[in-house]
Amino acid sequence: MLEDSGNQRTALVAQICDYLSEIHPRAASLQELGERFYLSPFHLQRLFKNATGISPRQYAAGLRLEEFKAQVRHGERITDAILAAGYSSTSRLYEHSDESLGMTPSTYGKGGAGMTIYYSIVDCPLGQLLVAVTERGICKTGLGDCADALTADLKAEFARAEVIRDDAGVGYWVERIIAYLEGWQPDLDLPLDLRATAFQQKVWRQLQAIPVGETRSYSEIAAAIGQPQASRAVASACASNPVALVIPCHRIIRKDGSLGGYRWGIERKRALQEREANFKRRAAADLGQRAGSE
Repeated sequence: MLEDSGNQRTALVAQICDYLSEIHPRAASLQELGERFYLSPFHLQRLFKNATGISPRQYAAGLRLEEFKAQVRHGERITDAILAAGYSSTSRLYEHSDESLGMTPSTYGKGGAGMTIYYSIVDCPLGQLLVAVTERGICKTGLGDCADALTADLKAEFARAEVIRDDAGVGYWVERIIAYLEGWQPDLDLPLDLRATAFQQKVWRQLQAIPVGETRSYSEIAAAIGQPQASRAVASACASNPVALVIPCHRIIRKDGSLGGYRWGIERKRALQEREANFKRRAAADLGQRAGSE
């Protein structure tokens, strides 16, 4: 029976991959995939990542990148190859080619000189949520109780950038994060524009690989990046994370199981872990309900 269930999941993931290949270069949202395959977006994302190690969005991005390479190998001009592969512009290609960590240290070190940053602040289940973006992706998210304090923190960090409030323009990013907080969006697989050291990048990528509803200790992350003695450095990288929720440092706990610290407040960390545990239970219930109906 368990073997049959595993085969069914494998077959379903194969069908999803076939569908993404069929509609390429058009992308499909989790909502569209969920409706097509009769699964909640949360369950579909989790099922797909468990089977393939990546999200449907990343799978589709891989298809686009391979198509672009093939077009170039066949002699197409770069601009033509970009459009043929399904990218809306050259910036969309470069956004993914550097694994979405793109802000140069010099730009960041100059207080964002020459950059334009758009931001929005909205109410969310955890208080106030700030989301700030550049043309490449999200550069900062924050949680707090006071919109003015969140805005001041953003402007202090990017003191020489042009910082503009644009609730409508940043609405897409805000909606994705709110959907995650409300349990409709399982993972926040969003492009980022961050300044990070090589060590921070390693740590943050390991945090993004932690499944929803699970936790890891600082020492486990240190071991995962091949530096088992670097637990304190891992803790420092978590504390310097500039994008709350998108890089889920709230999934890190101490070795003894206690919560440890959290840049945006320990009560928010506790609430996030409880929410994600509920998401995981709901996904398991969806899977059991589906298996029972087949």
